Amino acid sequence: MKDLLRKGLSEPGILNDKGLADEELVNACAGFLELLGKWNQAWNLTSIRDPLEMVPLHILDSLTARSFLHGQRILDVGCGAGLPGIPLALTEPARHFTLVDATLKKITFVRQAIAELKLRNAQAEHTRIEDYHPVTPFDTVICRAFASLPDFIRGAGRLVAPGGQLLAMKGRLPADELAELPAGWAASVTPVRIPGVDAERHVVRIGRAGTAPA
Repeated sequence: MKDLLRKGLSEPGILNDKGLADEELVNACAGFLELLGKWNQAWNLTSIRDPLEMVPLHILDSLTARSFLHGQRILDVGCGAGLPGIPLALTEPARHFTLVDATLKKITFVRQAIAELKLRNAQAEHTRIEDYHPVTPFDTVICRAFASLPDFIRGAGRLVAPGGQLLAMKGRLPADELAELPAGWAASVTPVRIPGVDAERHVVRIGRAGTAPA
């Protein structure tokens, strides 16, 4: 698994630099996947159970959003087993990540992972996004397979700071969803590639019309 992580993390577009991945990051990602695999046996946190499949489909997939992050405060909505929030927090120590999910067992796992990985830049909240009312809004609100784009905006748009963005990780180009964006919001779409995965992936950036980050 570590060899696969080293190779994948060193691919262009994942960490945005060339050369070998930092061994500390490789070990941290491996530790996260080992913990996920252990908890998955009892709690069914993710349908992917093979650690070798988890590397591209969990770690590398999550990191395709890294270059699209904006600002310092990041919110991961519907984080599930901590994806994409934990891999992003591991690679972006200068940013702070809040991971939110309505399922207690998933947030229990995420809190344990944050503790074991000693992630000082991450925290987990057990709540429905509709009931979440933070004091300070976020620069980037991200989701991975959480909801349609219109529902994502309706549920989490109020949590975006002025000049901030919503970031949706999608598979195929969501043309129908893009056509149904609520008034006052604008989107741009970028195709991304996961090393070792032959499947479509797109990152959708959504901002208030006229104020979306460049």
